[in-house]
Amino acid sequence: MPKIIYQDNKGNSKTINVENGLTVMEGAIQNDIPGIDADCGGSMACATCHVYVEEKWLDKLPKAEEAEVDMIDMAFEPKKNSRLSCQLIVSDELDGLKVTTPSKQS
Repeated sequence: MPKIIYQDNKGNSKTINVENGLTVMEGAIQNDIPGIDADCGGSMACATCHVYVEEKWLDKLPKAEEAEVDMIDMAFEPKKNSRLSCQLIVSDELDGLKVTTPSKQS
């Protein structure tokens, strides 16, 4: 089972085993990771699962679709490495993925 590293904006982190096929958001919700609210439940209708992906992982992830990019524009302090964790599907290739939550969600 791939390990996903969730870090908050203060540098505290938790490493969680997340099942393949779940999203990074679902892994966070199932393990009570603070900072990922997921108000819409993963339907990409909000930006409350916004995370910053560690730079070295950006090329290993599928490109964000236009709808995700539009949602990220509404997130709190978006950056070039911003993604919606509901759109990141966990697989063995993402073992060790590190995401950081912003200081607040929109």
